Amino acid sequence: MERHDAAVSLLASQVKQFYDRKKQFRIYHGSTNSTRQSQYWPDSMVDTSRLSNVLAVDTEKKLALVEPNVPMDKLVEATMANGLVPPVVMEFPGITAGGGFAGTSGESSSFKYGFFDRTVNAIEMVLANGDIIQATSIENSDIFYGAAASFGTLGVATLLEIQLIDAKPFVELMYFPVTSVEESVRKFEEATADPSTDYLDGILFAKDNGVICVGRLKDKPDVGVRVQRFSRSTDPWFYLHARKLIAKSNKPVTEAIPLVDYLFRYDRGGFWVGAYAFQYFVTPFNRVTRWALDQFMHTRVMYHALHKSGHSKRYIIQDVAVPYEAAGEFVDYLEKSFGHYPLWLCPLRQRGQSEYSPHGLMAQTADPNAPTMLLNFGIWGPGPTRRRAFVDANRELEHKVHELRGQKWLYAHAYYTEQEFWDIYDRKEYDALRAKYHATYLPSVYDKVKVDVAAEEQALKESWKIWVLAKFWKVWPLSGIYGVCHAAIGGDYLKLRGKKKLA
Repeated sequence: MERHDAAVSLLASQVKQFYDRKKQFRIYHGSTNSTRQSQYWPDSMVDTSRLSNVLAVDTEKKLALVEPNVPMDKLVEATMANGLVPPVVMEFPGITAGGGFAGTSGESSSFKYGFFDRTVNAIEMVLANGDIIQATSIENSDIFYGAAASFGTLGVATLLEIQLIDAKPFVELMYFPVTSVEESVRKFEEATADPSTDYLDGILFAKDNGVICVGRLKDKPDVGVRVQRFSRSTDPWFYLHARKLIAKSNKPVTEAIPLVDYLFRYDRGGFWVGAYAFQYFVTPFNRVTRWALDQFMHTRVMYHALHKSGHSKRYIIQDVAVPYEAAGEFVDYLEKSFGHYPLWLCPLRQRGQSEYSPHGLMAQTADPNAPTMLLNFGIWGPGPTRRRAFVDANRELEHKVHELRGQKWLYAHAYYTEQEFWDIYDRKEYDALRAKYHATYLPSVYDKVKVDVAAEEQALKESWKIWVLAKFWKVWPLSGIYGVCHAAIGGDYLKLRGKKKLA
C-alpha cells in the first residue's frame, strides 16, 4: 500500500494544481475501450495509467482491493488464483475496473447482479480540489453513488473494493435456438427465474433466427459434454460457432467452456465487428485467414486501429437498452433503419449502485414505474457514408430509444443536444454533487460524451488543411492501412505531442 499511497498523493497534488488554476484536465488511463475520440495533451491531463495493480484478494470476505487501471484479464487471473471471480466481468479483457465503474458496464451476469458498479463496495477518490476521500454506501454515500457512470467528472477514482464470488473451472453453456424476438424474451424470463442460471445473453442472426445462451458454473463437464475453447488462434470465433451449432439442430446444444474462455469469448473478433475489417480490405473471411490474422483480431489491437483510422466516425457502434415489451418494435425499427445483423442481446437488471439512492447520473429515479429489467441491444455495423446522414441516423436511434423508455450507454458517440441530454438525465442532482465536491470547473458528462457536429462543420469551412485531410482520408484504403500500421507498431495512441493550453 505504500507505493499506492505515494502514487495517489502525487496525483492529488497534480489535481490541486489544476484546481488552483481552475484549469480543466482529463484523466489519462493509457488505453480506452470507448469509441469516442479521446486524445490528451500532456499539460492538460492527470496520468493514472500506473495505478494498475491488484493490491489484495481477501478469500474470507470475498473481496478484491483493485487500482482503477487493472484490466479484466488481470483481475480475473488474480482472483481465480484464489478460487474466486468478480460477479460481473466485462467481456473485453482490456476494459478496466475503473472504466467499468466510472462508465456503464453490463454483461451476461448483469441480469442477476446489475451493472458492474453495483459490485463495488467502496472507493478511494481524489476529489477535483485534490482532497483524498473514502466513500461507501455509508460514508460519503452521495459521491459513492454519484461517481458511478460519471465518467470521471466528479474526481479521480484511485482504488476500488470489489465483491467476489466462488469460481468454478467451467461454464456449462446451453445454446437455445429461437425464431423471434418474443421467443427470445420468454427464454430470458424463464432463465432469469431459474436461480441456477449464472450467465445469460443472446444473438439475433436475423429477425427470425437467433440463439439464447444460458450458462451455469460447473466443477467439471458432465459425461458426454464436449469442452469448447475460444481463446486460441485455432479456436472459432464465438458468434460463428454459436450460429453453426444452431444451424445443425433445432434443439438445445450443451457445451462446457473453461471459465476464462467463456468470460472473454467475444474478445477475438470483437463480437463480430472484426468481420468488417475483412470486408474493408477485400480479404477472404474464413478459418485460415482468421487464424493468420489473429493477432490483429483481439479487442485491444482493434481499439487501437479504430482510433487511429478514424473509422469510429463511419460505423454505428452503440449499445442501448429498452424494456422487454418494446423489444419487438425496436427490432422492427433497427431492421428498417440499419439492417445490421447480428445483434447482441443482453438482459440487464436496471439499477446502479443502489435502487434506493437518488444519486448518480444513471439512476433515473424520476420514473417510479421504470421496469426492473431492460434488454440491451449491441448495434455494431457500417453507417451511412455521408457525414450528415451518419449523424442523422445516430440521432434517430437516440430518439427511438428515448421514445421506448430505454437508455443508451455513453461509452459511444452521443449526438444529443444539451437540452435533450439533460431532459433524460438528472442535472439537478449531478450539478449539486459537482458543486459540493468542487468539480464545477471540470468538463461535464455532456461535454465529455457529446459529438460536436457544428464544430466539425465549422472547422471544415474555416481550414482548407482540415478539408483536404478529410477528403484524403476518405480515399480507400488509406485510413484503414494507417490504423492497422499503428496497431501493429503499438505504442501510445491517445497522447498528443506538443502542448495545447486549455481554459
